[in-house]
Amino acid sequence: MSAESLPLTALKVGAAATVSEIKLRPEQRGRLLEMGLLVGTSVQLIRFAPLGDPLEIKVRGYHLTLRRQDAEQIWVRPVAPEGVAGCASDSAPTE
Repeated sequence: MSAESLPLTALKVGAAATVSEIKLRPEQRGRLLEMGLLVGTSVQLIRFAPLGDPLEIKVRGYHLTLRRQDAEQIWVRPVAPEGVAGCASDSAPTE
């Protein structure tokens, strides 16, 4: 698992991450906070529009569309996918 932050736009489609920093101006940040996009929130990149702008993320059980310019100011820490060797969820089934 990577502990290094990167812009939301750098994630691969389908990747999950945790918001680590929101670098938007206060007047733009407030709108996102009201929609539940806070530092520490889990997000998943769903898709980019055909021309790359906007992009769609899943946050708190709903889909949110963001302009690429805004998404570049949201920094995240990627989360290791479930089922990766070494994770606690990898246990042998019991009979």
